[in-house]
Amino acid sequence: MDFPDNMQQAVRRSAVIDIGSNSVRIVVYEGPARAPAVIFNEKVPAGLGRGLAIDGRIAPEDAERGLFALRRYTLLARAMGVSDLQCVATAAVRDAANGADFIAAAAAAGLDIRLLSGAEEAEAAGCGVLSAIPDAHGIAIDLGGGSLELAEVSGGEVGRCASFPLGVLRLPTLRSNGQQAFEHEVRKMLNAADWPGDLAGRPLYLVGGSWRALSRLDLELTRSPLAVLDQHSLPRTALRRLLRATRRLSFEELRAIPGMASNRAATLPDAAALLAALVGIIDAPEMTISSSGLREGLLYRALDARTRAQDPLIVGAEFEGRRLARFAQHGRAMAEWIAPLFADEPPADSRIRLAASLLSDVAWSANPDFRAERGTEIGLHGNWRGIDLPGRILLARALHAGFGGADGDFPAMGALVDADRLARARQWGLAIRLAQRLSGGVEAPLRGSSIARKGAKLRLRLDAGWHDLAGESVERRLRALAQALDAKPETVLG
Repeated sequence: MDFPDNMQQAVRRSAVIDIGSNSVRIVVYEGPARAPAVIFNEKVPAGLGRGLAIDGRIAPEDAERGLFALRRYTLLARAMGVSDLQCVATAAVRDAANGADFIAAAAAAGLDIRLLSGAEEAEAAGCGVLSAIPDAHGIAIDLGGGSLELAEVSGGEVGRCASFPLGVLRLPTLRSNGQQAFEHEVRKMLNAADWPGDLAGRPLYLVGGSWRALSRLDLELTRSPLAVLDQHSLPRTALRRLLRATRRLSFEELRAIPGMASNRAATLPDAAALLAALVGIIDAPEMTISSSGLREGLLYRALDARTRAQDPLIVGAEFEGRRLARFAQHGRAMAEWIAPLFADEPPADSRIRLAASLLSDVAWSANPDFRAERGTEIGLHGNWRGIDLPGRILLARALHAGFGGADGDFPAMGALVDADRLARARQWGLAIRLAQRLSGGVEAPLRGSSIARKGAKLRLRLDAGWHDLAGESVERRLRALAQALDAKPETVLG
């Protein structure tokens, strides 16, 4: 696989204030534009949408709670040195009779609020999905407090968009006449807007806190050994167990699920019922959770085409590798050095190998007894974009081996990843470990040496001027790699 030239890593600090129907939130990001990391995240459950069902207005006490949060966020953003601040309002402010008054009050606090239309909200959610899952092909579905947005995502672009008054705050009323009547009403709304039309049969990408809460419930029900919400895949058959669980479990039992917020636990039955209706109407075969949504979509939409085309996993791994490395980051050189050993692997695995190479020095500052554990944790639980759950496991396996972890200590991942791919990831790690020992963690020795498979032999070649790199510790790591590759080690002085 040919890897792209070193990507620009321009670092900036940006923030998005999202005024939703349930909460008012600020998220501050820092890092490369294509894969910024969250450095601050806070929300206030202002509940601006609660009053709409009563009199069509934002209640005074909810408005004041929201405005207090906005004043706080404005001060924080300024103190944090945020250079790019976007503030957007969605369904509650859009639909409220006094929404303009709320915007005017926020303007007095120094905020320039952009009121998103339903279509703009859907487009931003779709962009958010593409920012984290560039090859997404299906329908992004963003469930908020006041509305439900649908956006076609395919070929790296957002297509058709639509918004419907199906937010979680509206669902109890709509469901009051039973599930059959509810599904009929949802179908009627979608059909009136010509949805799904020719998009029927496509997978769904689920955006929003209520969908993430459902995913959290599914991870609890299935006892998944890797409880990561982002890109958690739900087959259509999972709906049956989710519906059954939301009917059977009490609010207290749902709230007791690790990481489950009380307000999300309360909406789980409604969210599950809506998802079941949507899957039936769209005939979706599967669903994927996307932790990136409207806020990330706003940042992604502001990027130029070249930056959008970058691989978010590689950009993020390169940034993190540079930040934590002992010396100048040389992960790409390492990836190229070990590449001849893995020439037959698919491109999807080659990018994971590149990410592992870029992260090959991130655990050096840990206690030596826990470096493999630190590497595993970074691979499994790092805030990576553009990687699915099997990819996380492969990344973690490579880093675990690269930092000297004993094979029996790697967490059992069951059937989450193919055994042959897992063995290959271990080989990546052992190759990276050899490269790190040979080079001392710097790039130049890699340019004076090479590694290749020659028949039944694993041949390490040292060019003239680099012969003295050979040593006992290098030979030991060469033997370990050769054994993993079922080869005989050989050192050749060129």
